[in-house]
Amino acid sequence: MRFYLKTTKLIRAFHSRKLIWDFAAEDKTLYLTFDDGPCPGVTERVLEILDKYQAKATFFCLGEKVRLHPQLFETIKTKGHAVGNHTYNHKNGWKVSTKDFIRSVKQAEQYIKSDLFRPPYGKIRTPQLKLLKKDYKIIMWSVLSGDFDENIPKEECWQNVMNNAYPGSIIVFHDSYKASVNMLYALEMCLEHFSKNGYDFKAITI
Repeated sequence: MRFYLKTTKLIRAFHSRKLIWDFAAEDKTLYLTFDDGPCPGVTERVLEILDKYQAKATFFCLGEKVRLHPQLFETIKTKGHAVGNHTYNHKNGWKVSTKDFIRSVKQAEQYIKSDLFRPPYGKIRTPQLKLLKKDYKIIMWSVLSGDFDENIPKEECWQNVMNNAYPGSIIVFHDSYKASVNMLYALEMCLEHFSKNGYDFKAITI
């Protein structure tokens, strides 16, 4: 496995205190987030499952997909969920220049009006961070489901969430075609389990 399921204090300190990894929560609250959409046929199913449990979430969308599927993007917002910028075309901040990275964020901004931003892969360099933090709250995560990894079974994705989530956790899923099988199973299990244990699911509104 090539990714961290849970971001440790060491990882957070190494990167930056300017990034938001979780929220202080005295009550039982979890923050579900979805990256890389909206994707027809997948995002609608996510919205149905969220409705079933009266849960709210935050969708970090790609500008190019919002351009292609504007009605689906509007449906996300109409249902009371939050949205955030995930660049226009999934730029990796470690592999492109700061100029190209910022350009992709600004291009997405034409379609996604939000002051929330999540860098694809969680990869952002210091010069990019300095420029973006003026206009955005940069949202990372505390729990990674691993739904995007086609080499792990859907049950393991659910275990990743169950074993690592705590009050105030920001949990990452992906409403993409690649992740859909793992994600839809783990999402339903997550909502059922934590709802029974008295948790609420809220959108990020800061």
